[in-house]
Amino acid sequence: MKWSSFSLAGLCCLALAGCRRPVERIEWPVMGTVAAVQVRGGGGLPASSYRQSAADAFAEVERLLNAHNPDSELSRLAPLGNDAVLARCDARMRPCYAVAFVLERLSGGAFSPRWCGTNTLDLGAIAKGFAVDLAAESTYVDGNDALLDLGGNLKALEGEGGSHRSWSTGVRDPLGDGFAAVVELHDGEALATSATYFRGSHIRDPRTGATVSNGVESVTVLARSAMWADGLSTALFVLGPEDGSRLMRSVTEEFPQSGVLAALWIFANGSCRSTGPAADRFRVSLR
Repeated sequence: MKWSSFSLAGLCCLALAGCRRPVERIEWPVMGTVAAVQVRGGGGLPASSYRQSAADAFAEVERLLNAHNPDSELSRLAPLGNDAVLARCDARMRPCYAVAFVLERLSGGAFSPRWCGTNTLDLGAIAKGFAVDLAAESTYVDGNDALLDLGGNLKALEGEGGSHRSWSTGVRDPLGDGFAAVVELHDGEALATSATYFRGSHIRDPRTGATVSNGVESVTVLARSAMWADGLSTALFVLGPEDGSRLMRSVTEEFPQSGVLAALWIFANGSCRSTGPAADRFRVSLR
């Protein structure tokens, strides 16, 4: 899964207008996609200040976890077994490796960081979400609210003195123009999507190598962790709603810190299905 498999033209989620306070947005290219910070509030730091802390985190993830750079840490560790990878990797990157291996186990291989072969590693389906969480940890949002965005992986941050309002976010309609649903992102919540409009109609099942043909067009996951939302959206796309819902329950039971709240499936026939304890958070406009 390449860094470039996500692009600005295919962003699944865009913060909707309508805030009473002005929103300042600044964006820049990284990891084969476009990153952005949106800031809303009064009296806090400008968006350029938030951009710097987020950009540093994104650049570090790109440097260490790029599967297409033979000199990256990820490439050097790829021939090792999972336990050896976790023992030798950069401590800051370890949660991304660890959750990728966990998702492979819990999903029965529907999510796999070794989808290209035994001696390979590719965290492209989870690294962007991880980078957003890493950026959130280092972003100080005093006086403002902020929304971090890395190729459609979103996370909301509420600062002291901010507007204390959610970010109203649209989930792209994979079958047409506009939005299929709207969801409110509260402080610390994240959103990620896996969809055919990101990677074409050739998303493959790592277990078989075959193209996924289960009628799913997109899956959007709402969680407290952008990393878990990112990885789960890919696994749920491959599994479909029945097995995917079971995976969500397993993740919630074994890893409550993932903060998984809900998932929204959109199917090729135009129908939708939302699952999870906060399934009603998705205000669906498709029928």
